[in-house]
Amino acid sequence: MPKNSRKLGARGALLKNTIMLYLLTFSSYLMSFFIFPYETRVLDTGGIAKMTIAQGMMVYFQLCIDFGFLLSATEEVSWHREDKRRLGQIFSIVTTCKLILSGIGLVVLVILCRLTPAWRGDLKLYVLYYLATALAALLPDYLYRGMEQMTSITVRTVLIRSFTTVMILLLVKRPQDYVIIPILNIIGNGVALGFVLVHLKRAMGIWFQPFSFRQAWQSFRRSSVFFFSRIASSIYTSSNALIISLLSSDTVALACYGAAEKVVTAAKNGMSPISDSLYPYMVRHRDFRLVKKVMLLVMPVIVAGCVVVGVFAEPLCIWFFGPTYGQAATVLRCLLPVVAVILPSYIFGFPMLSAMGLTHHANYAVVLGSALHVVGLVVLYFTGRMNFISLALMVSFTETVILLYRVIVVVIHRDRLRKDWEKDHELT
Repeated sequence: MPKNSRKLGARGALLKNTIMLYLLTFSSYLMSFFIFPYETRVLDTGGIAKMTIAQGMMVYFQLCIDFGFLLSATEEVSWHREDKRRLGQIFSIVTTCKLILSGIGLVVLVILCRLTPAWRGDLKLYVLYYLATALAALLPDYLYRGMEQMTSITVRTVLIRSFTTVMILLLVKRPQDYVIIPILNIIGNGVALGFVLVHLKRAMGIWFQPFSFRQAWQSFRRSSVFFFSRIASSIYTSSNALIISLLSSDTVALACYGAAEKVVTAAKNGMSPISDSLYPYMVRHRDFRLVKKVMLLVMPVIVAGCVVVGVFAEPLCIWFFGPTYGQAATVLRCLLPVVAVILPSYIFGFPMLSAMGLTHHANYAVVLGSALHVVGLVVLYFTGRMNFISLALMVSFTETVILLYRVIVVVIHRDRLRKDWEKDHELT
């Protein structure tokens, strides 16, 4: 088959995979985002503040349970997609590691809450959120991502999440009902996991296979590179609410920060499927010209959206979240640079740099950003200027630095892009 035909076919599969990843990844955040205004009106700011803290904590635990397998296992599945036995071993290794990490994480959560007075009274709530998070982390979507066959897992998961969202609308009616939300998530994530496991075995022919300790250890070590990169990124993406909860008892301010962060998180997760679907595609095809086309198509829309939201931030926050949340507008404006830079940062990260043979630089960028963020937090704390506004500005600064580092690395090594383009041009 001519190279152009193969590439067109691969791009068609990429487009379908991207759409399915959008539905799978973004559906959770989109439903959560649109149900949030209902929650802000039914629950008081104290309940919203507790949920904000719980969700901030769960980001860390989800990353620890996943341990970078979402990236490392996706890449490995992409290379062995025709070998069902090897896929079964990957599935077995990843699931076993995640179960062990889930058990360790639960113990750490209990100890952490027992030792932290600000969190001690809500231990049961955090455990419920943790169980929902662990079940979601066990979902083997890396198999479907690596094989670029997202339709089955997406349809089942989105339907179940839709049911969970409807149940929240029906059951959450009083301020104290915030505890019902993680319980519904536990049920939804558990049912989704069950359906996917049945589909893997019956339709895909993939099931648990024996593996050696050496294989598991090699897989664990390989994933650790991605884990440290992602856990480092959580320092500047998910720590702010937790930090403020330890330093301040202002639940209204914390709830407003959580509302603004909800908008930015929804925008970020709306862009991550582009990067996630490009990653296995770029590993196999090194189609650098497609990256340029994606950027030219999407970035003008993102920048225009940021301008509109920045101008009308206050009325939008009041309309969407309720009259109590007008002060969330200032935090939202400070976080909007994150939305503007996150897509190029994602794309110039693992999809681009891995295809160029420079994966380590994608990690170095996050480590550099995290180090600068920690330094910034220390300076803010000792100068008495730590607040929601300064923290939001620090997040925007950190994300911008990470993007600049990755762009500089690509520019320095641009000869690798040119060589691939010339080789492709000769073949066509």
